[in-house]
Amino acid sequence: MHKVQALVQEIKKLEDELLLEVEKQQNQFSYTLNEHRVLFDKETQTKHKAEAQNILKYIYEAPIKNILTLPIIWFGLIPALFMDLFASIYQAICFKVYGIPKVNRSDYIVIDRQNLRYLNGIERLNCIYCGYFNGVTSYTQEIAARSEQYWCPIKHAKKTKSTHRHYHTFLEYGDYENYQDKLIKIRKQLELLDK
Repeated sequence: MHKVQALVQEIKKLEDELLLEVEKQQNQFSYTLNEHRVLFDKETQTKHKAEAQNILKYIYEAPIKNILTLPIIWFGLIPALFMDLFASIYQAICFKVYGIPKVNRSDYIVIDRQNLRYLNGIERLNCIYCGYFNGVTSYTQEIAARSEQYWCPIKHAKKTKSTHRHYHTFLEYGDYENYQDKLIKIRKQLELLDK
């Protein structure tokens, strides 16, 4: 278990390094973050607008497969809205009862690509959709992960392609001797989240 904790700490260190590199790129592409707003200098804004493709040309040059699949893609907005609403209501009620800290929705749903004026209106709208849909997916995954940690913090016997950030704290599959004692400790770890 000590090796797992060391690896988790190494991953956290690498994530911090990655954030520093992302901040360096802000300078390279002439933008700053002011609260939740992205700001570009005037010269960069002018260059962006000059690069935006005309909407009519964009539609005319779009592959027919892209146009034909648009209704299917945009239909996904309906279940995403319901999932967003359900996840928000679920955690507002259940997490309060269980003593689990709520997931901050705005940490996961980030919509800011509409500020990129080198994208035309259709591209910006598509980027808003993707930011929302993927944000809802991440938001919901974190809520589900905290729920799983509370109710069933046991690793799977079969390796999964992807795991959430809490999974490494779960009990090993088949560890019946430690289940009852460690279940309480693992649940207690939830109370320390976001502190």
